[in-house]
Parts: sequence; structure tokens; C-alpha cells
Amino acid sequence: MGELARWSLKVSRDTDVALRTLLATRGGRKGDLSRFVEEAVNREVLRQTVVDIRARNAGVDDDEIARLVNEELGATRTAFWTDPLR
Repeated sequence: MGELARWSLKVSRDTDVALRTLLATRGGRKGDLSRFVEEAVNREVLRQTVVDIRARNAGVDDDEIARLVNEELGATRTAFWTDPLR
């Protein structure tokens, strides 16, 4: 996970109880609250990134996007399969 940062968060009592109850029903252990928050934040960052990219590419033709994706996938596959460290 790398270097950790400490956050101080405030949430409503209802949110706290709901989340702690959910974690407890799944056999929650120490660190589960932090993992849950980190995963939720990562999902939201990814979702917002996708929304931003879709908005930025709204005027681009679908075929052009598919061509660009396929081009990049081909380059990535070539680099991956010819990497001497693999």
C-alpha cells in the first residue's frame, strides 16, 4: 500500500452506524474501515475520471475512438510480449 496518510473524517451518526454494522456482519477486523474508505474513494475517483473523459470526447466519432483504443492496445501488447524481463 505504500506510505500512509492519516485522515480525520466527520460523518453522520447514521452513516457511522450503517457502515460499522455492515463491516461487523462481514466479520470486520481492524483496518476494515480504512480499507472500505480507501476503496470507495478510489471507485469515485475512477468514476469521475470516466465522466470527465466522456465529456471531453463527446464530439469524437465512435469509430475514431475505437481506432485509437485498438492502436494503443496493439502497442501495449507488442511491448508486453516482447519485454525481455517477462
